[in-house]
Amino acid sequence: MLSCRIFSDLEKMEKMLKKIVCNISMMMLFMFSGLTHASDLNHMFQQVEKLKIERQGYVLGAILNQRQIKTAESNRVDANSQDTYKFKDKNLFVVADKTSNRVLVIYEQFEEAIQQKVQDLIGDLYMHFGDPTVLAHDKVVYWAYIKKGKITSKEFDTARQDKKKLDILAIVKFISDINIMEKIKNPATGQVYYIISSDPILKFFGNQKAE
Repeated sequence: MLSCRIFSDLEKMEKMLKKIVCNISMMMLFMFSGLTHASDLNHMFQQVEKLKIERQGYVLGAILNQRQIKTAESNRVDANSQDTYKFKDKNLFVVADKTSNRVLVIYEQFEEAIQQKVQDLIGDLYMHFGDPTVLAHDKVVYWAYIKKGKITSKEFDTARQDKKKLDILAIVKFISDINIMEKIKNPATGQVYYIISSDPILKFFGNQKAE
């Protein structure tokens, strides 16, 4: 009877130990998985930062400096995510990651802009980023970047003709409700904005935070 009880107790202990080991293993796997994701995301941030896509001193993917952090603290704007914060510096909006203070999105937006305002803004972007990658319908302009730098319009057209996939790392997108250059018969106003972001980072960031 005693030996049976001992064997029974030993079996229970073995089951408990297996359960504990399993739980520890799962915990370690989760921790290492989280570290890997964080490392991968940080690597992507660093790749984007090297492109030096900058607007008014803010660099996509870069860590905010102390002056910018102070500006962020005193000019907060409601953000849609608890993992990010958004702030305004004059007309410029910036979205950053709370954990790393790295820049996720930079954008400006103007309501009821006249055509001259649209032209002034696109002219400033041309001066800053050079010739764009894509122009469409006199209302949309893109500057697209891969790891080695900005994609020229010729490189983009060649890739499209050859059906070659481009691993676009970051993009500057300009969109206007009204024509940029074509003369408008009746004076009109519309919304105009540009946004600087990295789709791979935003997707990776979103997936990581969702886990």
